[in-house]
This record gives sequence, C-alpha cells and structure tokens, in this order.
Amino acid sequence: MNHKTILAGVAAVLMTLGLGSAAQAEGKTYTIGVSIPSATHGFMGGLNWHAQQTINRLEETYPQLDFVLATAGEAGKQVDDLEDMLATRNIDGLVVLPFESEPLTGPVKAVKDAGKWVTVVDRGLSVEGIEDLYVAGDNTAFGKVAGEYFRANLKSGAKIVVLRGIPTTLDNERVAAFETALEGSGIEILDKQHGNWNRDDAFQVMQDYLSKYSQIDAVWAADDDMAIGVLEAIAQAKRQDEMWVVGGAGMKEIIKRIMDGDKQIPVNVTYPPALISSAIEMTALRFVSDAPVYGRFIIGSTLITRDNAARFYYPDSPF
Repeated sequence: MNHKTILAGVAAVLMTLGLGSAAQAEGKTYTIGVSIPSATHGFMGGLNWHAQQTINRLEETYPQLDFVLATAGEAGKQVDDLEDMLATRNIDGLVVLPFESEPLTGPVKAVKDAGKWVTVVDRGLSVEGIEDLYVAGDNTAFGKVAGEYFRANLKSGAKIVVLRGIPTTLDNERVAAFETALEGSGIEILDKQHGNWNRDDAFQVMQDYLSKYSQIDAVWAADDDMAIGVLEAIAQAKRQDEMWVVGGAGMKEIIKRIMDGDKQIPVNVTYPPALISSAIEMTALRFVSDAPVYGRFIIGSTLITRDNAARFYYPDSPF
C-alpha cells in the first residue's frame, strides 16, 4: 500500500466522521499547532510541502479548525515554538515531529501536562507514553528490509559502511534492525557515523570512509539525501565501480535512477514524507468527531526495485 492510498483512506474517514459530528463541534473553534523541522533537505522539503497542503485543505473543509504551523532549524528554536504555542496561541492540540528526541521530550510533556492532545510524528520522544497518538513509518522494517537486501546480495566477508541519521530513537531502531538482519552473514560493518540526514555531512563522512578503508563493497546510507552526498564522494574518489549504495525514503531522483537500471543504486526502501499528512488529518479527526484515533499508526516499508519502481515514482512531487 503506497502513501497515496493511505492518505485517501484517512481522508475518507475524516469526511465521513467529520460530517457526522458537525453538530457536536458547532460554535467552538479548535487550534492545532504543527511543529516540524525546517526544509533543510529533500525529505523535510517534501514533508513541509505535505504539511502545508494538508493544513490548507483541512482549514477549508473544517471552519472550526485553525492551525499554527512553525518550522525550526534546530532543537532550541523548536522548544521556543512549542512554548509560544502553549502560552500565546492556547493550542488545543499539537502535532510535533521532534528535531531531536532528547531535548524535545520535556517541552512536549509540558504541552501534554497542560491538558492538550499530543501527536508525535516520526522521531519518537526519549520517554515513552507521553503522546496520545504516534504516527510514523515502520523504522524497524526500514532497517530490516535494507539489511535483508545486503545479506542476500553480498557474500560472507564483504565489508560495508553505514551512515546514521540525527541521534533519535528512530535512528536507533533502524540501525538495530539493520544489524540484526546481518547477524550470522559474515558481512563486516567497518564503521558507523552520523551523517545527520544531510548531503554535506554525508559527503564528509563518506570522504573519511574512503580515505580509511581500501575495501568497501556497499554503503547503507539509510536516507536519500545522504545517499546523494555519498555518491558525490565516491565519484570524486573515482571508486564508483567498487561499491553500491542503498538510501531510503523514495526521492524521485533516486527512484528514476533505479528505474533506469543504475547499478550503483540498485534498490531503495520506502519511508514517505506524506506521513505528516496522516498525522495532521488524524489529529483533526480528534476534534471534529468522536472517532478513536489514539494509539500508534505505523506505515510499512517496502523494498523498491527496478521491477516495481514505477509505482513509487512521482515526478511532480517536491521530493
């Protein structure tokens, strides 16, 4: 099931249940804060676009809903945004994708302690159970699917390097699942460093790897922006024929290269930025209906190959 199918289903539920509860919400306006990282790289650019499109659509559909959207380029700014939403905007609900897990846990808990509905997206908090709703891709599956591909396509004794994302619970889940999938395979992980889901950082990390290791058979970049940086470093070192790279999230440029049979990028793993739309729409549902939307909503991960890549190629999308 792709992200368009998922969002269509959520939208259908919203329309059905929202209409049935219009009388219940009549006369009261609810304010929902949406706090997300800035569009500092491709995935977040896509996520920001989907967030704004969803807010526009919901404000038009539900006049009783107002949204406050704030973006932050670092954790401190996001903390300030949450404090402002609570103190001056008097939000009724919050949708938050933490820039980092640890520094955002206390501020998000303060919102919850104030009696507000909290939806956490993608990067979990460092303390479990604070949020009412958690919406994310399947981070365990994301790492497992990639790891299983490495296991199936590399021989025992192969040497690989790993690029991690920003230090978050989801990054921990992905890496742990990837390593578990490789257990007993004889494949050696030479190194793991944080590329912070950033092209420039990944470029520098990969340059370091290339200078340190004479044999690298494959790279798990674990993110398409990082994969672009990795590929640039490999090209500069003229070592394209020595290794292949697997990123993740379904960037359209990467998917096109898979469709075209680029051997350096044989596969990808889905993790759609449109998951923010699911989170905002389900949070809205909390205020326009009596539907039970608390708990966990996890979007699965799929291996994208040349055979199925066309299903995941959206040339008009921002990511």
